[in-house]
Amino acid sequence: MSETSGPQALPRELAIDRTAFAWRYDVVLIGVVLALLGIGLVMVASASTSIAERTWGDPLAYFWRQCAHVVAAAAALLFAVRLPVRHWERAGPALMVLSVVLLVLVLVPGIGREVNGSSRWLGFGAFNMQPSEFAKLFFILYLAGDIVRREEKIRLARFGVLRPLTVLVVVSVLLFLEPDHGAIFVLSATVFAMLFLAGVPMTRYAALSVTAAVALAGAVLVHKEYVIHRLTSFMDPFADPWGTGFQLTQSLIAIGRGGWLGVGLGEGVQKLFYLPEAHTDFLFAVLAEEFGLLGTVTIVGLYTFVVLRSLSIGRRAETTQSWFEAFAAYGIGLLLGMHAFVNIGVNIGILPTKGLTLPLMSYGGSSLVVSALGIGLLLRIDHERRIARRGLAP
Repeated sequence: MSETSGPQALPRELAIDRTAFAWRYDVVLIGVVLALLGIGLVMVASASTSIAERTWGDPLAYFWRQCAHVVAAAAALLFAVRLPVRHWERAGPALMVLSVVLLVLVLVPGIGREVNGSSRWLGFGAFNMQPSEFAKLFFILYLAGDIVRREEKIRLARFGVLRPLTVLVVVSVLLFLEPDHGAIFVLSATVFAMLFLAGVPMTRYAALSVTAAVALAGAVLVHKEYVIHRLTSFMDPFADPWGTGFQLTQSLIAIGRGGWLGVGLGEGVQKLFYLPEAHTDFLFAVLAEEFGLLGTVTIVGLYTFVVLRSLSIGRRAETTQSWFEAFAAYGIGLLLGMHAFVNIGVNIGILPTKGLTLPLMSYGGSSLVVSALGIGLLLRIDHERRIARRGLAP
């Protein structure tokens, strides 16, 4: 009897099939994420040389710290990939409570750390943790589970969306007190998009929009001078290029210098004490200066792929009625996409300055770890759908 025939053949083929990585995981998505991480490391090294030399006496200080962040992010991604999705669904409410507790601790004097006038961090030795980053992801998981548990009420009941929106208001108030307006905008936009996908009627959206407009007006009145300052610098940054419009002016100069192909890696000049936060909020501008339009289009294309693949994973989960997996994938994709859109929009001058990093690329441990957790969960959702189609256990 030959090795490829008879009753002995199926178990051997099945054993080989079960170890095949290519069909068990989305290798294209993994490759795109690795590309963003790799480009991000290179750009952090390039953008931070001047400030690292001045602050730490080592031009690669931020690069080495970002390498440590990447290691932590890799561990988070592997953890998310190995953890069954059902555990995330069960842990959603607990993770939401933990997020609120951490956001409260940030505001406690002596516990939260203030940087550039904002109290957004909890200190752990030489490293800072930004709870708002974790709160955004954990809220998405909580909302995905709530949609599954209360799907009919959310779609049909008049006040079906009251519970998740109440939690959103609590989180938004805490973020407002830090302040972190960018996180409020990104989280709110993602939540409203998820509720739309859950089937909330358009008439209810109109009512929610009016409520949101009233809340925005109240926020403007509370921080009138701050809002006027931001809007003035956004609408006409060159009216005060050395004052309120300094960040955006320097960002636009960097992008303009890049032209089609850029001035070359490491050859940018705006990062040399001209462009504030060059390795965090304005990393995209440095990339545009050094790699030009070609580089920026490449980055936008990579982010677009991640978002579309996330929505595709969610859609496939929805066709098998795996509702938590579907809404979690939708939420993660929308969250990453909104983050990238807002950061790039700020850099090119179509949005006011928000203080948001570029996912998977900008310097910062919390953002990188949370993005990796989200990608890991996406891979896990897709992994479970793939093996289910083949009738195998995870």
